[in-house]
Amino acid sequence: MPTVKVNDISINYEVHGQGDPLVLIGGLGTDISIYRKMIEQFSEKFKVLAFDNRGAGLTDKPDIPYTIEMMADDTAALMASAGIERASVLGTSLGGRIAMALALRHPLRVNKLILTSTFASQPEKKLPKSYHAIKLATAWIRPIRKKTQPYYAFVCQLEASRKFVCSDRLGEIQAQTLILHGLKDNIAPFKLAEELHAGIAGSKLISFQGGHAFPFMQRERFITEVLTFLADY
Repeated sequence: MPTVKVNDISINYEVHGQGDPLVLIGGLGTDISIYRKMIEQFSEKFKVLAFDNRGAGLTDKPDIPYTIEMMADDTAALMASAGIERASVLGTSLGGRIAMALALRHPLRVNKLILTSTFASQPEKKLPKSYHAIKLATAWIRPIRKKTQPYYAFVCQLEASRKFVCSDRLGEIQAQTLILHGLKDNIAPFKLAEELHAGIAGSKLISFQGGHAFPFMQRERFITEVLTFLADY
């Protein structure tokens, strides 16, 4: 797998397929491996850039404070290094927060924006602090995180997300936006998706039965909705 030096880290990334570019930004504690089937399906129609975020997978994991803005800048620098001037961007959970920061900080890099299981303001029940609560909230990714991400790096990512709020800037997002969210999401309640929809002019909100991990549980419908949205690229 190729790596490239961007900002202060070396990022592990992959490029698959041909066509218009689509950048996938993963969620808290995940690496490329969990998105493998999505990457395969999207790469049938698009040139897909997927990577491990700062602190995850085979990307560097500096033991310093992370911010969502820092991770958005990582993404923009990686796109430039890969020769991608502008792309549609799909972010899941933490990745959706990075995607919003990318659209705000580097608007010319983002064509269309797909926000999945994500939020712009902090939930009333804030993201958990304790190790036990984190394990419960992210049980579905625990086998992957255990193999590829040390605990300190997971906390660095988590703290970046806990500190990020952009609800007051949603009106600045100019990219055509699709919001996909589970009605039973207990990490990011559905009303936070409604907040995104109300704040981003012209956005489209589609609900799914299920919780935070619905893209993996209902992958075929998820892929179909994304491809439909991207069809008029």
